[in-house]
Amino acid sequence: MPFEKGDFILIDYVARVAETGEVFDTTLEEVSKKEGTYREGEIYEPKLVAIGEGWVLKTLDEALLNMELEKTATVEIPPEKGFGNRDPNKVKMYPLRKFLAQGITPVIGMRIEVNGKTATVRSIGAGRVQLDFNPPLAGKTLIYEVTIRKKLETVEEKIMALIHRRVPQVNIEKFSLEIGDDSVTINIPEEAFYIEGIQIIKRGIYMDIQRFFPEKNAVRFVEVFRKKEAPSSTTPSSTEAPQDI
Repeated sequence: MPFEKGDFILIDYVARVAETGEVFDTTLEEVSKKEGTYREGEIYEPKLVAIGEGWVLKTLDEALLNMELEKTATVEIPPEKGFGNRDPNKVKMYPLRKFLAQGITPVIGMRIEVNGKTATVRSIGAGRVQLDFNPPLAGKTLIYEVTIRKKLETVEEKIMALIHRRVPQVNIEKFSLEIGDDSVTINIPEEAFYIEGIQIIKRGIYMDIQRFFPEKNAVRFVEVFRKKEAPSSTTPSSTEAPQDI
């Protein structure tokens, strides 16, 4: 069945560089381990996409409209529709001493920030470092193998998915919702109280809900602090008879 713009879907994918077959991104933990790209602490799970919202590359976004549920499709994205063609003017030479003075020892492949811009170290020699300010995937043809796992249908499913997109580190089942005609109340679990930047995250959730459900004029976040019960101080009695030594 074809999908429409604005649909909420969950997708799994494996993204490769066409020229080398190298996997640079995936939602599948087993693939990342097999390819040697596994990162400890990374959350591997189907990705939420609101079709047409630009949450994935445009060519992939458009291809999702014609895919079928649970059928893997391959999407090829040329450089000009991916991360752009490589610009040779973005390759610069810098003196090695500039980095050594900052306590940085460049190595090939390292990502370094210079004047607020991030670059990749391409070569080192004769006291100079060649930095490439092009995106790492610039000039590459990309291959996405994509499977749509689920289409979210209900308002509750969609809002819960928007919350999980912002707070992936907390089990979404620990959140609960109360949805009114013009409001949403989100009950936040204690695990989320002290997440760094939680106030900004809550504003992001509010903005998401406003975008997709403009009839919801108010979003309330409820945080309940509960008193911890003191552990029992009773001492177990012993019925064992004393022994002579």
